[in-house]
Amino acid sequence: METGAAMDAGAGRPRARLYYGWVIVVVAAAAMVCTFPGRSIGRGLITEPLLADLRLDRVTFGWITSWATLVGSTFSIACGPLVDRLGSRVVLTLNGLLLGIAVLAMSRVQSAAGLALTLTLTLGLGQSALSVVSVSLVGKWFARRIDVAMALYAAVVSISFILAFGVIEVAVRRSGWRPAWSGIGWALLFGLAPLAWVLVRRTPESVGLGIDGGGAADASPAGTGAEEPLAGETLSAALRTPAFWAFAVSAAVFNLIFTGVTTFAEAIVKERKYFSENTFLQAGMTLAFGGLVANFAGGYFARKVPHGRLMAIGMFTVAAALVILPLGRSTAALMTYALLMGVAGGVVTVVFFGCWAKAFGRAHLGRIQGAAQVMSVLASALGPVILALGERERGSISATFLLMAPVVAGLAVICWLVRVPVAAGNGTSAQ
Repeated sequence: METGAAMDAGAGRPRARLYYGWVIVVVAAAAMVCTFPGRSIGRGLITEPLLADLRLDRVTFGWITSWATLVGSTFSIACGPLVDRLGSRVVLTLNGLLLGIAVLAMSRVQSAAGLALTLTLTLGLGQSALSVVSVSLVGKWFARRIDVAMALYAAVVSISFILAFGVIEVAVRRSGWRPAWSGIGWALLFGLAPLAWVLVRRTPESVGLGIDGGGAADASPAGTGAEEPLAGETLSAALRTPAFWAFAVSAAVFNLIFTGVTTFAEAIVKERKYFSENTFLQAGMTLAFGGLVANFAGGYFARKVPHGRLMAIGMFTVAAALVILPLGRSTAALMTYALLMGVAGGVVTVVFFGCWAKAFGRAHLGRIQGAAQVMSVLASALGPVILALGERERGSISATFLLMAPVVAGLAVICWLVRVPVAAGNGTSAQ
């Protein structure tokens, strides 16, 4: 399947004016945005009205969320092999349908038990499984240009999440959490699922295209459905490399910190004695702006700087932010912290999305990304708990950051020094 194709009379093949992989990037980004109901940023919009509606206390809801996150993280492990075996088109379509049903069911719950079940399915099918399918989809279509593709992907996701947050927030405020959540469910059923089935294809080779939009000499003729086996390392081989653990653990630790920060963002700002509605909003916008700029910058520099060193720069930036916030005593310190966290998030995201295909190839990409994703999801469940325990022990949420900073800096050093393999066919040498 090609976009804007013209016939090359000499070769007797269609010549693509626009590589179809860029369409895949947009669809993959749309899929990632559809993980919104399974993420803390989405749940945060309905937490208060949901608790009031079901007459639940925060402790009960906290335990439900923690167990739902832990159980839901296992969906990443199961989803990865399905992507490699059945293809992204089938798995993304089914994932969209099942997630839509789960969100619709959650919008109708009347008890804590019903909430526990539907929230687990929403987290598992959304934050875990759909994230793996989304990122794997881009990795199946790009190799040498994976960094550019992932930078565009991350930027589209960032902008779309901001828009989704605003739209859902207004819907919850005007109509209530149940109609808003139900609307998301119907959008998944009649939006994402049909879009995936119509537009997504397994790999460029399966439709007669070359990887990265190159020549299709090695690809099967379009429409035959046959393709050469993809090259790449197995999951077990990837797990034996220091690079896998350096990237996966670093991204998981960043996710732990970021989830904790977003969960208690208002409390952290109030704690520093300079809280106001405008200050809180400005900090959030500063963080989002920093992340968006870093998405593009990270994609550019990922083509020139080894992934290990780029991840190290991102983690060193996190460590600096963790020191600045608790020691700062001004609004400028808060804004600096927000900007650094946004920049770090943009860099870490681009590397995390793009490093697996570049280092380990496409053959078992779903399994490898699924293993990394489950670590990230598990870390997100621990973030709020660690910050809450830190507040209990030290009397301050942000004081815990000073204990985390050396750990993050240590991971940055490891990423800087680690040798990152490069899969065959990427046209570069080991980093």
